Amino acid sequence: MTTDYGNYIDGDWTESSSGDTFAVRNPANENEIVATYQQSTGDDANHAVEAAVATQDEWAATPAPERGRILKRTAGVLDARKDELTETLTTEEGKTLAEAGGEVQRAIDIFDYYAEKTRDLGGTMKGTSAENKQLYTKRESLGTVSLITPWNYPIAIPAWKLAPALATGNTVVLKPASAAPGVSLKLVECLEEAGLPAGVVNYVTGSGSDVGTPLTEHGAVDAVSFTGSTAIGTMVAQTATEDLKRVQCEMGGKNPTVVMPSADLDEAVDIVGSGAFGVTGQACTACSRAIVHEDVYDEFVAGIVDYAESLEIGDGTTDVDMGPHVTESELEGTLEYVDIGLEDGATLETGGDRLTGDEYDDGYFVEPTVFSDVHADMRIAQEEVFGPVLAVLSVSDFEEAVAVANDVDFGLSASIVTDNLSEGHQFIENVESGVAKVNEKTTGLELHVPFGGYKGSSTNTYREQGDAGLDFFSSIKTAYLNY
Repeated sequence: MTTDYGNYIDGDWTESSSGDTFAVRNPANENEIVATYQQSTGDDANHAVEAAVATQDEWAATPAPERGRILKRTAGVLDARKDELTETLTTEEGKTLAEAGGEVQRAIDIFDYYAEKTRDLGGTMKGTSAENKQLYTKRESLGTVSLITPWNYPIAIPAWKLAPALATGNTVVLKPASAAPGVSLKLVECLEEAGLPAGVVNYVTGSGSDVGTPLTEHGAVDAVSFTGSTAIGTMVAQTATEDLKRVQCEMGGKNPTVVMPSADLDEAVDIVGSGAFGVTGQACTACSRAIVHEDVYDEFVAGIVDYAESLEIGDGTTDVDMGPHVTESELEGTLEYVDIGLEDGATLETGGDRLTGDEYDDGYFVEPTVFSDVHADMRIAQEEVFGPVLAVLSVSDFEEAVAVANDVDFGLSASIVTDNLSEGHQFIENVESGVAKVNEKTTGLELHVPFGGYKGSSTNTYREQGDAGLDFFSSIKTAYLNY
């Protein structure tokens, strides 16, 4: 029997004012409805904002360590429900159980981290230019914030927005993407079980136009944090800043890994392969371009083709290497870029087809795909694909490699594989990317350091995670006390 889930507004699980729901299907088996959720309206979104506003003063006045204790209890509840959350994530989004379990653990760790950070919230005492005077800063909450999150990391991204927002005393309205809302709903259940007061977190599901727009435009919303496509993020930022809301938008990527002659080729293949095909390539930090020195180009292409062809594809609940796309439209988007690559003259080395037969017929499965003979001006070298498609480009030297890496509209994550220390340092200095790595895949983030992109990958305002997350969700007041 399919579970019908509600919105969470002012401490109650409620139906949408529309009376309508939408179904989420298992991407490995489109005939299986996992759950149904509320098709919310603008009125529902406004009600959620009003509930958050009504309780924001009380939550902001709650001592920070007490807020931290609730976050700590939330981490414990998440941990106790880890297996359930992992299965929900896999059956809605398609990740393998290993990938989903790692993401759930990340959410647990994020709540633990920000629970401890609440003990250090406060301000800084500064020296003054006169006697009998104190000069200091104090950190204050913004008020009510809207969080709009994507389907591809459906618990990690809500967690790294929610936890610092709550730690700094804000009340929240969370709208998850409709493709995989279940695991973030269960995160809200964990917050409720941990004792979070009613109205502090509110949760509404539905379309971006019906729900996301009011959460961006509402006059009582003080800040908006968005993760998703560059096109939508740009519109969110433009709309939200009309009345001077604080905004952060993390958006697309076209992430390169440079492979130099000094690299261990087996290591380079593993780094690129896991970055390109892990989580079915459905990550804003996924490696979609391998920029390879001509001296090792042919050997690298042969190695990455073998890597792609060795991957076992299937239902993420079984012991496979790569799961399905999240929806049929995402699968169709990937297949469209395969056609574009062929039309532009790239060589399809392997993959490129939808998988059919037996267990594949009812799911959104695609082969890991490798293109060679890719030129930097081709669309598959310039545009975000958001699927397991790797474009391999040849360069003649390090300087050309960095120039090609930078020659896109995005700048989220970039890496280089090299045993030359000078090249590693120069790459970090010169690559136009918010995350720069040496001898590591483009995907994978530590939770306690800032995350965000350059150029079209970000609004380039505030970073997420670590102390940067606390900075976005709070204001600094400077106090002059004379006595």
